[in-house]
Amino acid sequence: MEEQLAELVAKVAELEAAAGGAAVTNTMFAETFYYLTIPLMIIIHAGFLAYEMGASRLKNVLSSGVKNILAFAFMIPTFYFFGWWVYWGFPTGLPGAPGPAGISGIEYANAIALGWGESAQYMGPNIADQASGVFFGAFALFAATTASIMSGAVIERIQTVGFIILAVVLGSFAWVVAAAWGWHADGWLVTRFGVHDFGAAGLVHAVAGFFALGVLINLGPRIGKFNVDGSANHIPGHNMPLTVTGLMLIIVGFFGFLMACVIVPGEAWSWFADKPSTIYGTPITLSALSFNILMAVAGGIIGAWLLTRDPFWMMSGALAGIISTASGLDIYFPAHAFIIAFSAGLILKPCADWLENRGIDDAVGAVTVHGTIGLYGVVMLGIWAGGYPALQGAAGEAPTISLVGQIVGAIVFFLCGFVPGYIVSYILKMVGMLRIPHGAEIAGMDLVKVPAAGYPEWGGDAPVTPAHPAE
Repeated sequence: MEEQLAELVAKVAELEAAAGGAAVTNTMFAETFYYLTIPLMIIIHAGFLAYEMGASRLKNVLSSGVKNILAFAFMIPTFYFFGWWVYWGFPTGLPGAPGPAGISGIEYANAIALGWGESAQYMGPNIADQASGVFFGAFALFAATTASIMSGAVIERIQTVGFIILAVVLGSFAWVVAAAWGWHADGWLVTRFGVHDFGAAGLVHAVAGFFALGVLINLGPRIGKFNVDGSANHIPGHNMPLTVTGLMLIIVGFFGFLMACVIVPGEAWSWFADKPSTIYGTPITLSALSFNILMAVAGGIIGAWLLTRDPFWMMSGALAGIISTASGLDIYFPAHAFIIAFSAGLILKPCADWLENRGIDDAVGAVTVHGTIGLYGVVMLGIWAGGYPALQGAAGEAPTISLVGQIVGAIVFFLCGFVPGYIVSYILKMVGMLRIPHGAEIAGMDLVKVPAAGYPEWGGDAPVTPAHPAE
């Protein structure tokens, strides 16, 4: 009997040890999962770098690259010092009261999201905390991506310091407020209106796109973009293959972006012990993402190809396909994703032309691809997925997705982008920090701003031609 008891005790100890090992393995998996999303999202920035440099003329190619590099560099420390704190502090709005889930509010943010005092244990190396660093890293890359979206729209005429100020306001404040309100279990848009935006079509893309629009209104068009009669000229970049390759890299990086939107199971901070979820606690799998992202990319390309036959707009259509479906990638069936993305590809170029016909010089179509299509995607989810749970909760108590709620979210995301973009750029314009001088723009920003030459052995730029030649 004693031998049997001893054997039983040994087996129990063995099982407990195995369970401990499983817990460690799961924690390492969770940490590795989010860690890998960070370099994947950096591929987005390699894409933006190639995309914007290719879309620039020879005389501006390096200055466009420098601006993009600086946007990334300034996002990391500013998001560390205050952006991360804003996300956790204000999901319920002002004055920063705690929300129903108990993971928000000023006091909570002070306890976990400041790099000094007691909360510093969560904002630096800590062998007892294998989550905070990778979560911060993923969110910091979300912030950098948001700032880089605005970057392409303003190439070839914006001052570097003015651009950095705008990038910081967008990437470490404006989109963070939108994320706190609409991408958090305590966010008031979620709890009151059932707003659901799994892949950040509104709170990243639309905010950034309409922030860019606010800036463009004050920045004005490039010299030579519009004629006296208001008609537009096409100003070609120096390297279309580089631009298209950059767009493809952005698509690759967005697999990491969307992967980082998944909450893995089995941790103290997870929604579930045995299944992954969205940030809202609703069901999601990587398999669902695989189906829907691929169908969205294909649908966007085909829609844009049918209308334009232009490789730039085809690859922009791929990005628009992802953005138009991003809010509901956790809900859509692949056929839904394809149809929505296809329609986004179809409307992409006409929407860009409409904006251009109103005197807005968006050098890469960022306002349309990210702003217009972002809001389109948010609203489409209200049409296709009304009644689905917007947030994890007991049956009959959890907020549900609705068309009205998604429209409210779309309006808020528009305002979170456009208002600060317009106001800050207007102030910069008033103090002479927004646009480069006329002579510098004519000579080229590389000549006056960058101590290097992109292609020293090359000749001049391609000629400016009418954007919409007569049939």
